[in-house]
Formats: sequence, structure tokens, C-alpha cells
Amino acid sequence: MRVAVFDTHRYDRESFDAVNVRYGHELRYFEPRLTADTVALAAGFPAVCSFVNDRVDAAALGGLRDGGVRLVALRSAGYNQVDLGAAARLGLRVVRVPDYSPHAVAEHTVGLVLALDRSIHRAHDRVRDGNFSLEGLVGFDLYGKTVGIVGLGRIGRVVARIFHGFGCRLLASERQPVPDLGPELPVRLVERAELYRESDIITLHVPLTPETHHLIDEGALAQMKPGVLIVNTGRGALIDTRALIEALKAGRVRAAGLDVYEEEEGVFFQDLSDSVLKDDVLARLLTFPNVIVTAHQAFLTHEALAAIADTTLANVTAFEQGRPLQHEVTPAITTGRP
Repeated sequence: MRVAVFDTHRYDRESFDAVNVRYGHELRYFEPRLTADTVALAAGFPAVCSFVNDRVDAAALGGLRDGGVRLVALRSAGYNQVDLGAAARLGLRVVRVPDYSPHAVAEHTVGLVLALDRSIHRAHDRVRDGNFSLEGLVGFDLYGKTVGIVGLGRIGRVVARIFHGFGCRLLASERQPVPDLGPELPVRLVERAELYRESDIITLHVPLTPETHHLIDEGALAQMKPGVLIVNTGRGALIDTRALIEALKAGRVRAAGLDVYEEEEGVFFQDLSDSVLKDDVLARLLTFPNVIVTAHQAFLTHEALAAIADTTLANVTAFEQGRPLQHEVTPAITTGRP
């Protein structure tokens, strides 16, 4: 099947080409994001493949349908960028990659915690400038600290196992049924208010839905233990960034590690080093020495890229052959599990 693959970079092309040897689809790569302004590139393709920061709204979907597209294959777990209601009305099928490598995201999460706790990013910059002072770099032992995990899906459970290995006390907040984790992983399920109040570290692993939008807002931040360390490798809009900035300025939040940002569309995945950053909120966030922002790279491992390509192309093959779509998303689906 001919597939128009949008918002691609070299690592996407390399992983898809390697996996496509087994599937034999005709892949055409496009660098632009999929939006209503770029749908003409997909004319004549029965399938398109899009990523997290594409804007697959009703206008884009209408243009895709008019151009002959019948399948939208997301190479991501999240699908909040797609108007599923419009897709259903237009007769377009939408599939996703619900699971690629929870270890990739979980390990990046813990990496951000370690870097922030021990000020590794600041120490690195100092030494490169010939400054070998240790002033201002005092961290804390992870052993014995309380880690609050918001969302105990596949990624959240891997995060829990890693922090358990450090000797941390584990709390979790989860609105979905949780499988039995066994006595070897002592996670205590609590309400979010208790998790906010008790946790030294809070990490977010829930999908973005209307219920979780700005889950961490001014009210939630006010409930947290002073000096909390917050990490978000889920979706940017789980955090009200302006409220986080105020909490950082007031010293209520010790540090923040963000792999996602609520207004990352058009910024992340691009080289803007020769441009002026026009997002004043992001620019302010980047001035804090106790904040690390990575550009949505938590998923970026060889294993995860291969799994994403394999599941995406398997979804396309199932559609082409008229088989049931195991990873289809429809308007009836209201939650995902990262």
C-alpha cells in the first residue's frame, strides 16, 4: 500500500525502511507536519502516517478524504491531535501504536530525576567553563524518598520498578483498574491529594483527556510538599506551565524535568537555533537553572523506533488485507494508557 509519511526525520526514515523490508509497502516521506495546509501532499495515497504534533483536525481530515485517503496511521500512543468524531463521520479509520517501549520513556523519566537531583546539567556546564566549584550542587539521596506516580499503566509500572530499586517508597494515583503488581513491587494506591501531599518526587504518566488537561495547576501545586521535584514525560498539557513557573519562582517546586510542553507544536522536533524563540512562556521556563527541558525525546531509542515502525506497518497491512484493526481508535474510546 502507498503510504504518505508526514513529519519525518532521518531516524524515522531509517527505522521505517529497515522494518518495511518485511512488509513491502510503498513509503513516501514528507518533512512537513500533517495539517490542513499540507494535506495536498497526500493526494492519491490511500493511507497517511502522522506523528504527535501533526494537526489532524476536521479540516485536515476532510482534505485527506477528498484526496483518497482511507486510513490515518498514527505512529504514537496518544491521539488527542486527531478529531476522532470528524474521522468517523468522514469514513476514515484511525489506528495508533499503543505500546512501543515503556522502558524508553520510564528510563528517560528517571534520568531527568537523577540529573535534576544531582545538578548534573549545571555541573557539566561549569566544568566545561573551567569552574570546578561544588557550591549550589548539593542533592539528596533517592533512597527512602517518596515517589508519587500519577498513572500506573505500562510506563508507570516500569517507573515504579526502577524507583523501587533505588529503595524509594512508592505511591500511585490511578483511575483505571490496576493489575496485581505482586509483593515484590509495594505500590500503595492513594487519592491524588495524598500523593501530592506526601511525595518528594511526582512523575506523570496519564493520557491527555479533558479530565487530565492541566492536571497540575495552581491548586494541585499548592497541595504539594514544599521542595517537590516534578517530571512530565507524558503530555505537555498535563501541566499548566504558567502555574508551574510561579511555583518555581516562589521556591515551592525544587525542580522540574519536562520532556513535553503544552505549546510544543511548531517548536519541538525543529532546529530553531538560528531563530528567536517566540514563545515567551517557554523562554521564561528555560531561564531556570533547576529546570531541564528535553524536546519530546523520551521515546527515542533504537528499540522504541523499531517497535513503532513495526506496529504502524502491521496496522497498515491489516487494513490493506481487510483484517480487524487491533489498534483502532474511535470516538467511543475516551482514555488511552501510555
